Parts: sequence; C-alpha cells; structure tokens
Amino acid sequence: MDSNSLCQGEAAEPLNSLSLSEARLDILGHRVREEPRSVLDKLKSERWCSGPRLKSCFFSCVPLLSWLPRYSLKECAMGDLISGISVGIMHLPQGLANAMLASVPPVFGLYSSFYPILIYVIFGTSRHISVGTFAILAIMVGTVIGDMELPGNRGGKSESDTDMARAAVAAQLTIMCGLIQIVLCMLRCGGVCRWLSRPLVGGYTTAAAIHVTIHQLPLMAAISTHRHAGAFAVFWMLGDVLSGLDKASSGTLIVSAVSMVTLVGGKVLNSYFRKQLPMPVPWELVLVILATVLSWQLDLSGNYRVQIVGTVPTGLSAPSLPPLSLSQDLLLPAFALAVVGFGFTASLGTMFALKHGYTIDSNQELLAMGLCNSIGGLFQCFAVSTSMSRSMVQESIGGKTQMSALVSALLMLVILLKIGALFEQLPKAVLAVIILVNLQGIFAQVKDVPVLWSSDRIDLCVWVVTLLCALALNLDVGLGVAMLFSLLTIVFRTQHSRSAVLGVIPGTDCYRDLKLFSEARQIPGVTIFSFSNPIYYANSDPYFSSVKEVIQRGLEGHACPTEGPAGQQTEGPRHCVILEFSGVSFMDSVAVNKLRTVMKDCEEQAVCVLLAACPDGLLSQLQREGLVPMCVSRSSLFPSVHHAVQHCQHTQLLPVEVAASEV
Repeated sequence: MDSNSLCQGEAAEPLNSLSLSEARLDILGHRVREEPRSVLDKLKSERWCSGPRLKSCFFSCVPLLSWLPRYSLKECAMGDLISGISVGIMHLPQGLANAMLASVPPVFGLYSSFYPILIYVIFGTSRHISVGTFAILAIMVGTVIGDMELPGNRGGKSESDTDMARAAVAAQLTIMCGLIQIVLCMLRCGGVCRWLSRPLVGGYTTAAAIHVTIHQLPLMAAISTHRHAGAFAVFWMLGDVLSGLDKASSGTLIVSAVSMVTLVGGKVLNSYFRKQLPMPVPWELVLVILATVLSWQLDLSGNYRVQIVGTVPTGLSAPSLPPLSLSQDLLLPAFALAVVGFGFTASLGTMFALKHGYTIDSNQELLAMGLCNSIGGLFQCFAVSTSMSRSMVQESIGGKTQMSALVSALLMLVILLKIGALFEQLPKAVLAVIILVNLQGIFAQVKDVPVLWSSDRIDLCVWVVTLLCALALNLDVGLGVAMLFSLLTIVFRTQHSRSAVLGVIPGTDCYRDLKLFSEARQIPGVTIFSFSNPIYYANSDPYFSSVKEVIQRGLEGHACPTEGPAGQQTEGPRHCVILEFSGVSFMDSVAVNKLRTVMKDCEEQAVCVLLAACPDGLLSQLQREGLVPMCVSRSSLFPSVHHAVQHCQHTQLLPVEVAASEV
C-alpha cells in the first residue's frame, strides 16, 4: 500500500491555513522555479563585460578613487593629522622591535612600516586599521628563518652575510604569503578567516606570545643561546636561557630592569590619567629616545658590553626579486602567515566597521593585504598585518579615514631618509622590553579559560590544544594541527544524534520534547520525531535507528485505526509519523538512502510518513536525490508540525474528538 496515497487527500482538502501542504503553499505563494544552468552559463553571467560594470569593478578594486574625491577637510583633516602623527610615532619602536622578532636587521622593520602602508591606503576598505609590523607575524617569520639551514646559520660567514641571508628568506616568505592571499581573493575566499574560531585564535596568540617572551629573554640578559629547529624548539631555548643565567650581563640586566619599570609605570600613568590626557603619552618613543641618548653618553656597548642595534642605513631600499629556491619549503609557513594575518585584519576591520556604521569588503581586504605583502617583499619587507594597539590609538584619537595612515607613512619616510641613523646606539634590551610589555593584552586572554570551562568545554579543548600544538610543534605546523582539531570538534558535535519525540502543549499549537515538558502530551496515533543536527554518514545510523524504535513503540501503544460511518474499521494507516526537519541543514546521499529505506519499511507496515518544516535547501536536495516526489509527494510535505497534524485530522487519521481534546 502506497503511504503517499494514504496521506494525500489533497484534492478534497479544504483551503485551511492550518493544513497547508508544501504543494498548496507553492501555488498560493507562486513559488519561483529556478532553471538549472550549466557551469558555462554561470560563468558567462558572472563574467559579462560592459562599460558600467568595468567602471564599477575598477572602483571596487581601487577604493581610494571612491573616497578621496569626497574627502572632507573640515570634518576629517584635523583628526587624521593628529592620529597619523601619533600612530607614526608608534611605528618607530614597534618596527625596530618586530624586526628583531623576525630575525632581520632593524632597518627592515622600518621598511615594513612604510611601503605596506602606502599600498593599503590605495587598496584597503577599512578606515581605521593600522597596517604594518605585527608581533605575531614577526615571530612566525623569525621561527621559520631560525628553522632554515642558511649559510650564515652554520658559521663561517660574517654577520652582514648572515643578516642578508635571513632578510632574503623573509622577503621570499612575504612574497609567497602575498601571492597566496591574492589567489584566495581570486577564489572569493574572503571568509577564510572564519576557519579561525575565537578559542583557536586565543590559544594560538597566547602561544605566540610565549614564543615571543622566550625569544626576548636572551636579549634582556645578554645570554647566548643555540638555534633550535623542529618540535619543542622553544622549550630547548628556554633551557638554554635557564642554564646560562650565571653568565648574564649585569649591565644588560640593569638596562632591562630600568626600561621595564619606566614603560610599565608610564602605561599605568596613562591608564590613571586617561580622562585628563588628550592622547596617551607615547612612552615607547620616550623610552627609545632616553635609552639612545644615555647609551651614547655612557657608551654602554663599550663599557658594559650592552648589545646595541648597530648600523641603521638611511634611504629607501630598491626593489629586487629575491631567489625563490626555497619556495617549496616555505609554502606551508606562507599559507599560515596568509591566513593568520588576514584573520586579524578582517576581525579588527569588521569590529571598527560595525562600531562606525560602514562596511568592509572581505575579498578586497584579501587583495589589499596580498598586495601589501607581495609588493612589500620586493622592497625587503617582512610579512605585515594589522596591529591592535596602533589601530586602537588611530581610532580613539579621532582618525576618520586612511589619510591618517598616509600621514604615518610620511613620518616614517622622514625617519628613513634623515634620522634613522640616530638610533644606532639604542640597546636591544630596550626593544625586547617594549615587545614584552606590549604583550600584556595577549596574555590577558588566559582569563578566557575559566569562562570557557563554565560555558563550553569543547571550545576550551580547542583553546588548550591550540596552545599546546603551537608551543610543541612551532607556530606554522601547530596552526595546521589546531585547525584540523577545531574542524574535528564540529564532527564530534554533530555525530551524536540529537533527536526528540514531541508532544503538544494543551491549549496551544506548540510541540515540545516530551522529556523536557511534563505537560506535553503525545497525540494518539501520531508520533512526531524531531531532528536538530545535519544528518550525514557519521550520525545517520543512530538517527534512523531511533526513528525505527519510536515507530515500533507507536505501533504498539498509540495506533489509531480509522472508523467508517457505521463504526466499521476502514482500510487506512495504523499510525502516522511526522519527521520534523527544521534543524536539519543538509543530508548527504548516505542519509537520504537510509531515509528512503525507512519510508519503504513504513509503507509495508501501513505507517504514513509526513515531513514537516524542511528548509528550502534540504527540500532542493531531496528533490535532486529523487526522494521527492518518487517516495514522498510534495503534498506530504508541510511547513510546520501543526500543519502536518491538522492534515492528519482532516484526512481522518485521527478521531476528531481526540484531536480536539489535545489541541
């Protein structure tokens, strides 16, 4: 007996909004039928060219041409000027310090604080983020360089040769990172940052901060360490530091301690007087200037063996293409840099856009960052991204557009051309302290651990596993393993069947889980089974096994045969099963085949199966798989559970007096 024929009765059904099927709803709502198109037709529709379309595409790729003609000097100029100068002042110490993290000479940090800014002003869509050197990416670059077998790392080469070899690797890695971001933009992968969940980012950045801290300890104490590569490298370096404490330089320790007290104390004062100050005092710059002057006057490098920055060449670097001989070894680290760098840029850009009421184009941001890195790599820059501290200053002081970034770039140009050489006597320990103190915001993320423990322990596992992987396997491989584990948690969440048998709340048209609502009542002759997860090969067996068990219990305890006019039982279904699919976003082919098997088994047992609240995407999928209308007609599909129950009443699947008492 065909269950569809048992459950239809569509022609005789009155036009009642409570018993509308999907077939009747299609007619009343004039459902639009989508014509299937070939891949070639889709490409033609997406790539057709016209004058207005070409103009729109050009202006969307170069956002500067859109906002610059409408730039208001009266409303924006003063705020952009002040914020640009303030952020430019921050670029100097951060550029020098992050260059040390990237294992390249300090001047390359200044290059990375100049060229990428100019490119982002032209191609970026965010008005408030500050592009340039970023500690997390710098330490990732430095880790990769430390793991490479370079001629200068094996000894026998001068320090300048070693520095140039490291700078070449950093430039090559940066160019590959930019090219990957451009390819992701062409593939419309602006949502790639969604792969990085907040717990993953929190654990990863905390691990990166620990990497940074351990790498700064030798500079703060003038302890020589060996370069370690591979797994657990950061722990081996920490062992070298602890074992060499007895050889620490007293002069360097004093410089580090005084710098730490000065910078921490200054930031405390900034926080205490933040309402009275028009802008935060740039204590990093104050510390850099004081340390440079004192180092020059006291000859710290000669008298106390304090390591200094050394030669800082003036002028701009000429563009050159580094050798690409290591491209195969650098592919995975470059991809990690591309994803992490864009993830921070997109998240900060979205935060400021929501706060100030404008939108950013994630794919255009990918293109902008890709050009910043690929073109910047030609000028010996290392990988750049968005700095949270500089972006917060740029936004809080009153920056309105990326014109403030242009002011910062001009300030960096003056430093590169005229006054860069003045910082040659700056102690490296001061830069290490600046890096360490500015990591306080990242270390504060440890406060998320108790919150995740009480709210979502699977996310806590992601946080902890990401931290341990990034520490044990280094930042590039650790990120890949952490992303894989994060994806596996999604499988873990969905593979366990989450289903419920629903009953009606008396006096309402609401249906709730019988286990959770004591007043809910199951309608005799009807079993309503709800799904709340996607159904696929990993969880389809427990799902449909539960369905079969529920159907069998319903046949044994809630079967409700229909009666004819003279009290005689008529031929009809012994039971009705309503499958509520509102929480099912998709079903794979394995799940669809198992659903087909369940429906055939129900047909043999004279059980009517109705589907309720199917999302449009799922309905389309069931049609492509042939389940609709081969096994179940559209007249057996209903927009809600209550419509399906009403359909059972109208087709006399339930006694009217029973239904009236329950609903």
